[in-house]
Amino acid sequence: MTYYLGIDGGGTKTYALLTDDRGSVLGKGVSGNGNHQIDRSMAAQSIREAAEGALNEAGLRVHEISHTYFGLAGADREADYRILHPLVQGIGFTQNYSINCDTMIGLRAGTNHPYGVALICGTGTNAAGRNPAGEHVQVGGFDYMYGDFGGGGSLNIEVFRSVIRSWDGREQTTLLTPLLLNFLGYDNVSDMFEDFQDHGKHVPVHAAKLLFEAAAENDAVALEILTRQGVELGKSAVAVIHRLGMEKDTFDVVLAGSLLTRGDRGWIRSKVEQAVAAAAPNAAVVTLSAEPVVGAIWSAMEADGHPISREVYDKMRAFRDFEHIKQTTR
Repeated sequence: MTYYLGIDGGGTKTYALLTDDRGSVLGKGVSGNGNHQIDRSMAAQSIREAAEGALNEAGLRVHEISHTYFGLAGADREADYRILHPLVQGIGFTQNYSINCDTMIGLRAGTNHPYGVALICGTGTNAAGRNPAGEHVQVGGFDYMYGDFGGGGSLNIEVFRSVIRSWDGREQTTLLTPLLLNFLGYDNVSDMFEDFQDHGKHVPVHAAKLLFEAAAENDAVALEILTRQGVELGKSAVAVIHRLGMEKDTFDVVLAGSLLTRGDRGWIRSKVEQAVAAAAPNAAVVTLSAEPVVGAIWSAMEADGHPISREVYDKMRAFRDFEHIKQTTR
């Protein structure tokens, strides 16, 4: 029997899934932050704990795994890989492993092809792709100063500043005002403004979700912000497509991240679809439904030269919530 271990290391949680070559689940593990850019020692500990959890459940050891694939947040540049390879080797993975950014396992989990484009819009944004020749490109993922726009970590600020601008007369009236005041627990914008100024407060990331509530009521300010998010993601997708020369290829553009998979009702997606259709008419925009760690398993199989059957695709695409992935009885 051949065994594969997939690791999805994000900034909040790290997930590990261990399966055999038929996609049967033998072990699972979960821990905390797996992004070395946030905390290197914590990331190493989390990756170790998640991996050991899956291995212990399966009753296997590292040397028995045919290939381990790490999809890690923060695996963006060569400088990151110079940190990450010693990190995973220190955990015990000294051979038969691969590391890539978590965007790529999200891509792999969303398509039956080993190539395509992925757009992430969760706390932050990222775009990456792989063409049929195996060439890989990442566009963005480095924050606003380096060309990005949006994600919950920026749209929360857009919500706050839009309310301030409406209050002081620089912006039209918006439903975001009562929504934000209720969300933060203030009676009026003046009190909120003064409290944030006086105490150096930060806007919670989850304030971004208010955009969807306001947009559902056709609020012009919220719609404008979400439209810009869609346009920017569309530009990122097109940049990846052009840099990989995929204009004439047939592939999927996989949308991942909470703002795209749980909040959007088409305000963002429609702009992405327009941009992709103009750049690559044979491409299809799809929403990720499987757990990204599934993409790590499939990537591990491919790295090991193991073809993925339709049966494995169908079985594992049903893994939509890590907590509810059930271990296969042996």
